[in-house]
Amino acid sequence: MNKIGVLGLAHIGDAVYELLTRSMLCRDGHSAATELHRLTVSYVNASAQAKAVQRILPFLTEEELSLYKRGRNAHVNSVPHHATVADYHAATGLEALFGWLYLLGRRARIEELYAAIMEGD
Repeated sequence: MNKIGVLGLAHIGDAVYELLTRSMLCRDGHSAATELHRLTVSYVNASAQAKAVQRILPFLTEEELSLYKRGRNAHVNSVPHHATVADYHAATGLEALFGWLYLLGRRARIEELYAAIMEGD
């Protein structure tokens, strides 16, 4: 796993986070395709993920926080027009963390952090 850069981890983590979100929405009874897409996008975007990471920062271990910061501080080539630079970097850090945990096989930890993010939503 040392050969995978932090942006590679974010690439994987993006898919993990989106799959968790899609699964949650389906479990919650949403079934119309357009509604599922709209709701998914509302959770899986830079602004929402930047807010999500604020919910879990107090619960991260030192190792997890270090990985998050590496992802947050990674040099990205472009930022989408609909996102602030700060939100995009925070989202990249969150995705890198989820990708890292996924590749380590720490599925229970991913579920725990995701549950903390969704608490109150």
